[in-house]
Amino acid sequence: MSPLDAVRWMVRCRSAAAVGEGCGRFTYRDTRHGPGLVSITMQKPTELVREVLTTQRLAVLATNGPDRPHTSLVAFVATADLQMIVFATTRATRKYRNIRDDNRVAVFVDNARNSETDFRDAVALTAVGSAEEVGSQEREALLRSYLHRHPALADFVASPTCALMRVKVEKFDVVYRFQNVMELRVR
Repeated sequence: MSPLDAVRWMVRCRSAAAVGEGCGRFTYRDTRHGPGLVSITMQKPTELVREVLTTQRLAVLATNGPDRPHTSLVAFVATADLQMIVFATTRATRKYRNIRDDNRVAVFVDNARNSETDFRDAVALTAVGSAEEVGSQEREALLRSYLHRHPALADFVASPTCALMRVKVEKFDVVYRFQNVMELRVR
């Protein structure tokens, strides 16, 4: 598949009603790196997002402060349907206050290893959505999932000052091979 074909594939997927579903796999041979050709297989966008979210444990949460953006490192878990990202924070934090005042957030997750190969191999995604504290009806199931992923945080989330938060994801912006971008809408 030529680079132009890869772009056409991404455009087709972006315009599909259910982006990422039915877009299939493609193999892209990159000839820009000389005689040692690099061949990668692109997964369906939903599989790619799921793989990154299940192999990484930490994310950067971006919130809107009163006068500037604020970022925080958070331990997270994503739901199987990719529609929610769950994290915990105390109610006395800046991120909690920012979310209370403006619930629009972005969550950044990547699988980079801080090496040269990241330009070729790393995948980064930004989940865009709205955040809120989890209500009592859903708390038990989401907390169980969160603690399965982060058992060392059991005492932290048991504190009465801790809030279990969820981001209702609207879309993922996915960047791979350093400059290739696609969008995956989940709502």
